[in-house]
Amino acid sequence: MLEYFPLVVLLPLVGFLVNGIHYRKMPNTAAAIIGTSAILIPFVITLGSLFSYHPMENNVPHLFTLLPWIHAGAFQVDFAYQVDQLSLYMTLIITGIGTLIHIYSAGYMHGDGGFNRFFAYLNLFIFSMLNLVLADNLVLMFLGWEGVGLCSYLLIGFDYHKTSAANAGMKAFITNRIGDVGFAVGIILTYWYLGSVKYVDIMAALPAAIPFKEIINYVALAFFIGAIGKSAQIPLYVWLPDAMAGPTPVSALIHAATMVTAGVFMIARLNPIFLAAEVTSNYIAITGAVTAFFAATIGLFQTDIKKVLAYSTVSQLGYMFLAMGVGAYEAGMFHLMTHAFFKALMFLGSGSVIHAMHHEQDMRNMGNLKNYMKITWITFMIGTLAISGIPPFSGFFSKDLILEKAFGHHGIGHVIWAIGLAGAFCTAFYMFRLVFLTFYGKERIDHHVKKRLHESPWTITLPLVILSIGAAGAGLIQMPHLFFGGTHLLTDYFKPIFAPGREIVEVAWKITSEPHHMSESTELILLVVSICVALTGIILSYVVFQIKGSVPPEDAGFKGFPKLVYNKYYVDEIYEAIIINPLIRVSDWLSASVDKALIDGLVVGVGRFFMHISDIFRKIQTGIVGDYALSIVIGTIAILVTLLYGGF
Repeated sequence: MLEYFPLVVLLPLVGFLVNGIHYRKMPNTAAAIIGTSAILIPFVITLGSLFSYHPMENNVPHLFTLLPWIHAGAFQVDFAYQVDQLSLYMTLIITGIGTLIHIYSAGYMHGDGGFNRFFAYLNLFIFSMLNLVLADNLVLMFLGWEGVGLCSYLLIGFDYHKTSAANAGMKAFITNRIGDVGFAVGIILTYWYLGSVKYVDIMAALPAAIPFKEIINYVALAFFIGAIGKSAQIPLYVWLPDAMAGPTPVSALIHAATMVTAGVFMIARLNPIFLAAEVTSNYIAITGAVTAFFAATIGLFQTDIKKVLAYSTVSQLGYMFLAMGVGAYEAGMFHLMTHAFFKALMFLGSGSVIHAMHHEQDMRNMGNLKNYMKITWITFMIGTLAISGIPPFSGFFSKDLILEKAFGHHGIGHVIWAIGLAGAFCTAFYMFRLVFLTFYGKERIDHHVKKRLHESPWTITLPLVILSIGAAGAGLIQMPHLFFGGTHLLTDYFKPIFAPGREIVEVAWKITSEPHHMSESTELILLVVSICVALTGIILSYVVFQIKGSVPPEDAGFKGFPKLVYNKYYVDEIYEAIIINPLIRVSDWLSASVDKALIDGLVVGVGRFFMHISDIFRKIQTGIVGDYALSIVIGTIAILVTLLYGGF
């Protein structure tokens, strides 16, 4: 299948062009078929390549070039791609989850006036993300990085006639541009010290790059700043919850399988740099742990079903960065995959609820939906058990592995483990809070909505069923030794990706890589503690929202700490007060004093000067023939005098 792999990149682009150019004339069914096929076929090719490539036995990446791009002296970058264990893994997730979201969108967006345009944007989004993960160099990765940023703007602001959607799209676009400055600086420094932006060349140059080693913490930090923006970590996480303004399939695509995982993938791809950058890696681990807990606390009091899931995404991304910070790259990529299943499942499940409730998103106006939407309820419950860390569902194995690696990390290990555990408690509590308020308890549904309440069509429920299978069973590929002797398929699979980086760091640079080994008794204790914490959160949620039947108050009814958390710690307001408004005032002052007074004054002044000169000289043009004849005579005499007495 590898000979067909260029189609994996090209077909989503073709789908975008066909649906985009003909979006006014294309029948909706044709647009859905073209858009979905443009992702399904790459998934099949990728799946076939996975088996034909034998990645666990093959350490040599498959490289191919589509087109030449930038050739400027020694700097040469092409539209060239690298197929290896990591890029195949990401491509499978992107195209697999992406196909299900496209099928779901055909049902969810039915009747929308922008149906064809929506499918064109989805295809462009997938095309950009595939360029990001398949690129064989940092510049092409950056092109895909910016591409998903553009597509997030288009999709979040899809309903551009709504001010909230337009503002949310712009907020995502601008916030990501802040982080992208760091990414660009990282690329520049890497090329300056290593002489190339191609991954193969970077790996070859690293062992002897002693000057690069001296600044490697700064390089890693620059790249991580880019990841903070794209993957919504503190302090640039604020755009992701507002991304809920887009249609629900957009939320699933951004949150589960594509854009927000870009930062995690980038660290995995550049793992030798981050492994050697010990100071920056510790900062990444701390940032991930704090983000995981901070976002989880905000989820405790949200009442919009999609906002709860949005903050859970920020929190789960924190766990991934926690893993990356402690050098447990396999664990981070494992959680990326399991999260893609259960988060896509829950977002699409929430969309099924919103679809049935006629666009109602407030959980305070729901209740007892399990009697009306059994498929949605069962599949959503599977996703909730997975994200809450209940065995044997997938989220338990991936999150527990991260917490285990964090506990064994030197120095800050116990602290970040405790923070991560606190976040896990909050996650179990607020996710079952969502389930109890939505699917259980007293019905709080508007009677007009209740009359037409029913299960969603198969185009919506089929993806839910498929995703629920992944959310339930995907964790079995990497189980601890305590479970039937354990499985280590993912660790073996990623050896060709992460082992060379660890070898460079340990052998060439003499930096000890963290082993992450611990006794079986310690592993058992950590596992039991993790399960008990999750169960405690679930039981507490059951007591509050099932036995007591509590329902969140109206917005004005939140008081004290719940009010603080419900308003997201007023972070947006703080940013507006100390960053946005001062910048606006400074720009207004510069506009008035520099742009209008100084620059416009100089331009106007120069113009008036030449107008004054032209007023003087234009008087020479009298329009009288006699004056012109006299001028000719005087000019002729002057020329003759010059020729006769001027020394010529």
